[in-house]
Amino acid sequence: MLNSLDELDIALALAPVVLMSGAALWALRGGVSLPQQWRRFHVLTLAALACAMASLVLHLALAPVGDPAGSGLGGWLAVNLLGAWVSLLVQLLGAAIGLYSANHLKGEPRQPVYITALGAVLAAVHLLLLADHWLVLIAAWAAIGHAMHYLLCFYGDRPFALLAAHKKKVTDRVADALLIVAALLSWSQVGSGSLSALWAYVAAGHASAALHWSGICLVLAVIARTALMPVHGWLVQVMEAPTPVSALLHAGVVNLGGYVLVLFAPLLGVSPAARWLLVGFGLLSAAVAGLVLLTRVSQKVHLAWSTIAQMGFMLLECGLGLYLFASLHLLGHSLYKAHHFLNASSVVRDCERKLMTGEAQNSGLSMLLAVPLALGIVFALQAALGDQAWPWWWSTVLALAWAPLLWVPKADAGGARAVPTRLATAAAMAVGLTLAAGLLDHAPLGVRNDPLPEAGLVALVGMALMYLGMAAFQLWPRSMVAVRRWVYAGFYMDEGYTCWVLRLWPISWAGAGRGPAPLVWHPVEPACGRSGS
Repeated sequence: MLNSLDELDIALALAPVVLMSGAALWALRGGVSLPQQWRRFHVLTLAALACAMASLVLHLALAPVGDPAGSGLGGWLAVNLLGAWVSLLVQLLGAAIGLYSANHLKGEPRQPVYITALGAVLAAVHLLLLADHWLVLIAAWAAIGHAMHYLLCFYGDRPFALLAAHKKKVTDRVADALLIVAALLSWSQVGSGSLSALWAYVAAGHASAALHWSGICLVLAVIARTALMPVHGWLVQVMEAPTPVSALLHAGVVNLGGYVLVLFAPLLGVSPAARWLLVGFGLLSAAVAGLVLLTRVSQKVHLAWSTIAQMGFMLLECGLGLYLFASLHLLGHSLYKAHHFLNASSVVRDCERKLMTGEAQNSGLSMLLAVPLALGIVFALQAALGDQAWPWWWSTVLALAWAPLLWVPKADAGGARAVPTRLATAAAMAVGLTLAAGLLDHAPLGVRNDPLPEAGLVALVGMALMYLGMAAFQLWPRSMVAVRRWVYAGFYMDEGYTCWVLRLWPISWAGAGRGPAPLVWHPVEPACGRSGS
C-alpha cells in the first residue's frame, strides 16, 4: 500500500509526462495561431519543470541517501533518486530549448510539427525515467526515437538529413530487437518483467547464463542508441537539423544510454562480458573521437564528435563500475553540451579573433611535464580529502584527462608573459575539477560504485595512448599528414556502416529535393524519405 507521501511522489513524477503529452496533443490539434501555440507550450513546460523540481525535493526528503529504491506503482512505474535528478535536468533543458526554438524558427512553416514532436520527445523521456518494467522501458525508448525522427527531418529537402535520420531509424530498430531479447531472457529467468523484481532476484545471489546474455544484449542496445563507434555516423550528420534539435539530441536523448546502464547496474554485476564490451567500445570511441576533434573546424561537427567522445567515456565509466562518476558525467555533459549548441553562433567571434591573433603552438616541454604535474595535483588532493575511495588507476586516468589543460603556448608564439598566466589558470582549473569530483563523490544520487580493477588497467593504457596521439598531432603535424587523413574520416567506419544500412533497408535519400515535406503531422507515415528497392 502506498501512503499519502508516496502517492504525492508518484503524482509529481508523472506530471511532466502528462503535461508534455498535453503540449504535444494541443499542438497536433492546432486551431490557434503559432504565437499562441508557443505560449501554451512554454506554460506547460514551466509547469512540468516545477513538478519535476518538487518531485526531486520530495524524493530527497523521503529516500535515504544512497538508497536507489523509491515509490512504485504496480510494478510498472517507479521513482528513483537518479531518475528524479535526470527528470529535472531534462525538463530544464526542454524549457530552455523551447524558448530558444520559438525565436530560432520564426518564419518556418512546419512549426506545429516541431512543437508536437518536441513535446512528445520530452513526455517519452520522462516516461523512460519512470520505467520499472521491461515493456515500459522498450516502449518509451522506441517512442523517443519515433518522435525524434520528425525533428531530425524538419528540413525534408536536405539529403544528408534524410540519410542521417534513416541510419538512426535502422540502428534504433536493431536496438529495439536487442532490448526485446534482453527482456525475454531476464523475464524467463526471474518470472516477471518487473525491474524491481530483477533487482531483488540478483540481490538474492542468483546468477545464470540467461542473465549473463541479457546483460550483453542490453549493453549492445545501449551502444547502438548512444552512437558509439562504428554506428556513430548519424550523430554527426544530424547537424542538418535545426540547432535546438541538436541541443536536445546531444544534451538529453543520447545521454539516456548512460542512465539506463546505471539503472541496470545490478544486472551488469552478474554479466562480466557485458562490462568488458562497454570498456572496449567506450575506450575505442573516446580515443578515436578525441583524435578526430583535433582535425575538425566546423563548430557543430566538432561538438558532435565531442559528444561521441564523451559518450564513449561515460560508457567506459559504466563498464569500469564507476556508476557515480558516470551519473555526474551525465548531468554535467548535458548542461555543457546544451549551452554550447545554443551558443554555437559565438564561434564566429572566436574565428575572427584567431584570424587576427593567429594560432599559438603548444610547447613540447609543457606536454611532457603536464602529466606528472596533473598526477601530482590529483593524488595530492585525493590524499588531502582523506576519505576518497577512488582506485589508483582511476586517479591516473583523471590526471591524463586534465593534462591537456596544462599545455601552454610557446613563448615566441604566445608571448613570454602569457605563459605563467596560462599555466596558473590551467593548474587552477585542474585543481577545481579534482576538488569538484572529490566533493561530488558523495552527492545524493542513489548510486553506488562497483569497480572492475582489471578493466581499469586496460582503460589506463588506452587513455595513455590517446594522450600520446594528441601530443604527436600537436608536435609533428606535417609528419602526421597521412594518419591525419584517416583520423579526419574516423577511419572510414561510418562509410562501411552506411553501405550496410542502405543494403539492408534502401531509401531514396538523394532525392530529397523532390518537394517539401507535408505540413500535417502523420503519426503512421514516415516523417521523411521513402523506402525503395
